[in-house]
Amino acid sequence: MFLDQEVWKGNLFIGGQWVAGSGGVADVVEPATGDTIGVVGMANAADVAKAAEVAAAAQREWAALPHPARSAVLRKAGQLFAEHADEISWWNVREVGAIPPMAGFAVHVAEAECYEAASLPGRPYGELLSSEQPRLSLARRVPVGVVGVISPFNVPLILSIRSVAPALALGNAVILKPDPRTVVTGGFSIAAIFEEAGLPAGVLQVLPGAADVGEALVTHPLVRVISFTGSTAAGRRVGELAGKHLKRAHLELGGNSAMIVLEDADVDEAVTLAAFGTFFHQGQICMTTGRHIVHDRLYDDFVERLAGKAAHLPVGDPARGEVALGPLIDAGQRDKIHEIVTSSVASGAKLAAGGTYTDLFYQATVLADVPSSSRAFAEEIFGPVAPVARFSSEDEAVALASGEYGLSLGIVTRDVLRGLALAERLPTGIVHINDQTVSDEANSPFGGVGASGTGSRFGGAAANVDAFTETQWVTMRSQPPTYPF
Repeated sequence: MFLDQEVWKGNLFIGGQWVAGSGGVADVVEPATGDTIGVVGMANAADVAKAAEVAAAAQREWAALPHPARSAVLRKAGQLFAEHADEISWWNVREVGAIPPMAGFAVHVAEAECYEAASLPGRPYGELLSSEQPRLSLARRVPVGVVGVISPFNVPLILSIRSVAPALALGNAVILKPDPRTVVTGGFSIAAIFEEAGLPAGVLQVLPGAADVGEALVTHPLVRVISFTGSTAAGRRVGELAGKHLKRAHLELGGNSAMIVLEDADVDEAVTLAAFGTFFHQGQICMTTGRHIVHDRLYDDFVERLAGKAAHLPVGDPARGEVALGPLIDAGQRDKIHEIVTSSVASGAKLAAGGTYTDLFYQATVLADVPSSSRAFAEEIFGPVAPVARFSSEDEAVALASGEYGLSLGIVTRDVLRGLALAERLPTGIVHINDQTVSDEANSPFGGVGASGTGSRFGGAAANVDAFTETQWVTMRSQPPTYPF
């Protein structure tokens, strides 16, 4: 097998080798069954320091390679993701709880991210500048050196590779800290791919660990840029710590994305979008449609049809049956979701469907007449819960859709230009007109504003170059100038 447990069992990936970590070991637990399906090594701060030294040394030689050599490694990595898609998808289903279509999509995106990144080394990397002095003046982009990537549990493969691939392509070394619950999918699969693709030893390290490992990564002086994806609360701590140590932090954080359904929309089409936007991957996506804001004229039909659809969505073990929703990642996440649902019902929301669970399997849930002050409307739920609120005017819709988060926005209308004009009234990093809020493409900029993060730092050449390089000013003269002293 490609992901051979006998190779990585109880280990980390440092210096191109699978070695024992200093932080002990942890079980890989299948959420659907509670079974242990693997054992991984855990890092501590000493491992971070060792990995940073190794990465800094390896980065210089990697960056000095001719650009076609770096591109070739990224292209090969994309090919290997395609070749090993079935095995990586199997781990995604078992370790993360993803349904097979979601697992396959994640591998497809990882492949695309590598191909997109492969184009970066050969791009123009600077510009000539005018100068008032007799010299050649230019600005060029240079690698930052060592990039720290911290990725979450929910879509671990995509949310790791979208930083790892462009950072490597642009001549950096990377230290990747995947979430300790999804180490194989979010970390070891990537290490194995790049090892087979011919990436020089030491250019990529994978260090699973808890918050102390993340803090060590953010504060280590050899790590110059942090790419963090996770909750808004954790992102604030990362940003504060990075600022204290005078390093850039690219933060892709939480969301509570709204889908506005205008009065001219087709109800059945809107409900189909709504169900996918909220229930796909059990709602464990930062872009999940967290609020459904529906015009009065369509509201009752929308709630009735969405509740009917939710009631018939099969929930179960995605490794052992065809289901629409798999398990949540753990009991802590489940209990948080259920608390938000029950407290919102207590504050006036009506339970139209779902609201129950068995083990980690949470039923697709619809909450109607949700007060804007309720937790289900104001907070990121990160679960399969669709809060629905009504509006009668565009001003009211804008007020309801506004909030501290600004990641993704969906607008459903027959008048596309009206939808675009409405979108301009709401601060958000992403807008989808006549679609739900969940979408991702490797060549498109991705990121949110406000509590959702620090803007589009992922996807597309311009955003990636900006994220993972520094600008350097260079001048050259044929003869040294003469100065007055």
